[in-house]
Amino acid sequence: MGLFGKKNKKEETTSCCCGGNCDAESMAKAENKSEGAGVKVLGSGCAKCNQLEAATKAALEQLGMDTTIEHVTDFSQIAAYGVMTTPALVIDGKVVAFGKVLKTDEVVKILHKVR
Repeated sequence: MGLFGKKNKKEETTSCCCGGNCDAESMAKAENKSEGAGVKVLGSGCAKCNQLEAATKAALEQLGMDTTIEHVTDFSQIAAYGVMTTPALVIDGKVVAFGKVLKTDEVVKILHKVR
C-alpha cells in the first residue's frame, strides 16, 4: 500500500513560473514588473508585436502623452505577467490586452479607461 503516507511528486513542484529554473536576476526583473507607471509591449519581437508597438506609439502621440514604450522579449518576464499568448499590452503594471494586434483607436479607448 504505497499510496498512503507518501507525497505525490506533483505536490513537490515549486510555484515558480518557470518550474524553479530562475536565476536571481530574472526573478528580480519579474518582481519589478509593477514598478512605476509605464507602457509595455510583451512579445518575441515578431511582426505582430511590432504592429502593436506602432499602434500604441501612435495612440500615445494622438493623446499627447509623453510615455516611453518598453518592449519586453524575455519569456520569463512575459510569463510573470501571466501572459501565454502574445502580443500583449501592459499599462501601469496591468495586462490590458493579449493575443491580438490592437488598432490605434482601440489603444486610445484602453488608455482612456486605464488613465
